[in-house]
Amino acid sequence: MSSLTPTTSSSPSITSPSAQTQAKNPISLRLYKVLSTNFEDYATREALGTLSELYGTPDADADGALIGEHAAKARRSLTRDMENKLAESSATFVEALGEVDQKLTELQTHISAMHMACAEAEEQLRSTNDASKTVLERAGTLRDERQSISAKSTIITLFLASFTLSQDEMNAMTSRDVPVGAAFFAAMEKCEKIREDCRVLMAGEEGPTRAGLDIMHSTSTALEAGYEKILRFLTHEFRRTGKDLCLEVNDTIQEGVKRLQSRPELLSEALSILASTRQNALLTSFLHALTRGGPSGLPRPIELHAHDPIHYVGDMLAWVHQAIAAEREFLGTVSGRGEEGAGRMVGSVRRFSKAEAGEEEWIRELMDIGVGGLVGPLKNRVLQTVKSQESSIVSYKIANLLMFYWVTMRRTVGEESEAHRGGVQGFEASIEAQSWALSSIGLDLDDPALTPPLYILDHAQVLKEVMSVYQSSVLDEEQERLMSLPSDADHTKTGEKKKPGLGSDFGKVLDVAIDPVVESVIKGGEEKGKLRPRWDASVWIVNSLTYILSVLEPFSSFTQEKQEGIKTLLDTHVAALIEEHTTSLLDESGLLAV
Repeated sequence: MSSLTPTTSSSPSITSPSAQTQAKNPISLRLYKVLSTNFEDYATREALGTLSELYGTPDADADGALIGEHAAKARRSLTRDMENKLAESSATFVEALGEVDQKLTELQTHISAMHMACAEAEEQLRSTNDASKTVLERAGTLRDERQSISAKSTIITLFLASFTLSQDEMNAMTSRDVPVGAAFFAAMEKCEKIREDCRVLMAGEEGPTRAGLDIMHSTSTALEAGYEKILRFLTHEFRRTGKDLCLEVNDTIQEGVKRLQSRPELLSEALSILASTRQNALLTSFLHALTRGGPSGLPRPIELHAHDPIHYVGDMLAWVHQAIAAEREFLGTVSGRGEEGAGRMVGSVRRFSKAEAGEEEWIRELMDIGVGGLVGPLKNRVLQTVKSQESSIVSYKIANLLMFYWVTMRRTVGEESEAHRGGVQGFEASIEAQSWALSSIGLDLDDPALTPPLYILDHAQVLKEVMSVYQSSVLDEEQERLMSLPSDADHTKTGEKKKPGLGSDFGKVLDVAIDPVVESVIKGGEEKGKLRPRWDASVWIVNSLTYILSVLEPFSSFTQEKQEGIKTLLDTHVAALIEEHTTSLLDESGLLAV
């Protein structure tokens, strides 16, 4: 409650005597105090407001006596009323504090209960921690083991992915339902890589590991199944499409042949089927070309030209040569070598690296088998044509024709092939027929000349041209091949150089070309000597043999053996001639009996 003490305003001191008398007057002091009170003070105004609330304001109509009485009553009971009011407020405050105290007591009870519960929970937590310590340690151990097992699982997964085939890859290699294709060859490639990597597991200090042995066994089984599948695929393809004259080779066949090169026995089995199929196809096509011609009758059948030996033999040889070239290209495609002849002149020397030598060997074997079926019909017709000719000129032309194709086929199919041997036999037969035809010409009994007769000169010219062709086309190739060999390969153990043996396959040609002529010279000289005793047969024989020897001398690289035989025969006749002339000279001079 606010104080009712009014604020006293300051005023100047009264120094006059009358003023000092008034200051001692109580009424004056009271009035002065009332008049000097400042009712604008906030505390005063608050106190007056409180009093007005405590003591109600009289009505405006009340008279002054009533108002004064009311004010006097208020002044008298102000202290008591204020104390009563203060007591009531204190009682109210005490009552409120009692309720607060009760609430605080209840709160304290709850807090105590909470403390007890927390203590119990803490105790339970402590006991639980003690009880779960072992479990936590076990959980930590299991967590570490799980991480270790997870790492091992990752390693094993990677190991299995690197060293095992998936189910799809196994099906691609072993199942008959999955065709041979890119997926199959990818699986085989992975299987071969697994085997290469697995050799590391087999090379440990403790010997082969169990895992390595198991992997090698499983991959070996799968790989063998894959090779068997390739064999079945190639066999089917070769039997199905090999009957066509022109066979298209796709990438799958090329890759299959390439894969089987690591299994020569399986490759040989597949290629033998291909060779047999191609042999029948080529033989059928050749017989059709001889008797029926091409499609729609063009080109015309070769047999229609049988009356013209050169045209007839040339057409047959040209067809065979074209078939050999096509077969060579086809087999080169099968082996995956593609355009292996690109940039090479027709009939020129083929050169192969060491890696291609094996492929070239089986390609020539296949060509030998495939084209070998043509040798019989071709050789029979050529020999029949040659033997039916009476003119040596025709035989000579056929011989030159055979010589050209012989050299060409020799470079393509090899010296050991049936086609090459058939060409050699036909060429030898032609030369032999020509030689016997020329040697059957009788000597002119009226010709006293001692020079070689005309038929020997003609035959020698033919032989010279044949040897020139052989030397330029065949021996240059052999000499170049020998020059390309390492120097150690041309020396024997004693350091002496080996003889190259050039022209060894030309020896039979020289035999059939020269032996009949030499035989006819000897027999002809003896027969003519009997008819003309004065004619010097020995000189004629020596001159003829010397001329034949002079034809062979420029080609000594492959005629040395034949020259030695003729020289031996020539020396015999020269010795006989010397003996004859010596005896005749001694007889004429009378010294024979001395």
